[in-house]
Amino acid sequence: MDRLDAMRTFVAVVAEGSFTKAADRLSMSPQLVSKYVSQLEEHLGLRLLNRTTRRVHPTEAGSRYQARAMQLLEELDELENQLGDYRRSARGVLRISAPVSFGTSHLPGLLQAFQREHPAVGIDLRLDDSKVDIVEEGFDIALRIGKLKSSSLIAKPLAPIRIVTCAAPLYLKQQGTPKTLDDLKGHRYLRYSYMDNSDNEVHQALNVAATTTTGFTCNNGDVLLQAAIAGAGIIIQPTFIAGPAIANKQLKIILPAHEPEPLGLYAVYAHRKFLASKVRAFIDFAANFFAQPPSWEC
Repeated sequence: MDRLDAMRTFVAVVAEGSFTKAADRLSMSPQLVSKYVSQLEEHLGLRLLNRTTRRVHPTEAGSRYQARAMQLLEELDELENQLGDYRRSARGVLRISAPVSFGTSHLPGLLQAFQREHPAVGIDLRLDDSKVDIVEEGFDIALRIGKLKSSSLIAKPLAPIRIVTCAAPLYLKQQGTPKTLDDLKGHRYLRYSYMDNSDNEVHQALNVAATTTTGFTCNNGDVLLQAAIAGAGIIIQPTFIAGPAIANKQLKIILPAHEPEPLGLYAVYAHRKFLASKVRAFIDFAANFFAQPPSWEC
């Protein structure tokens, strides 16, 4: 027995005073209406209706059950209508995970523009360069940069990410401008720690050839950027970090022939089916927000 169906059927019988009229109202047979009511009475162990040839009347227990059942069904309908609002329109709190440097530099404008268009959506943004488990940690979306491996997650490409090798003009004047990978020997490498497993050939060559005693490792690209501008060494960074400094001639791109294939910025989420409107709205908005090429490209 489906208790909700039985409850709705019983409420309709009491309201109509007749199995036949309740059946018409519910678009089911009178036999099925009678069956539901009988199953409900058997389940409760109580007689809910007194039946006559012309009309049915609730017992004392039936009247009490009917009043409370109507309240519960109304509350359930209201809850489902509210949840329907989440499906039909973007609302609620959207939890987003994003890399620190990208989030700091390029998400404020995106999020402000998104909330102007979707004012019923709140934002809970967490910046972290480590790879979070979006399901385990309760995120709706993670923005990730790289070449994504196949997984059960869904990934929507948002923008290309160009990776460049660069250094300050003064550093290059003092230490020499590398023309080949072999020329990197003795140079100071400002190494991004999350590149340890990268197949970038400049990164690999610098790891081998750089003077490790004068190198510098950090897990934040903005810190490495400022060190490079100050003349501390060579960095390998995305243009969304290094682009403005390159445009202002604070940094100079080197070894362009060894520039790797661009990476991608992706919106990653757990499920395509029954996707909440707040998630769908953000993904669609973000996909159209970044120009091609992106505004940070130098």
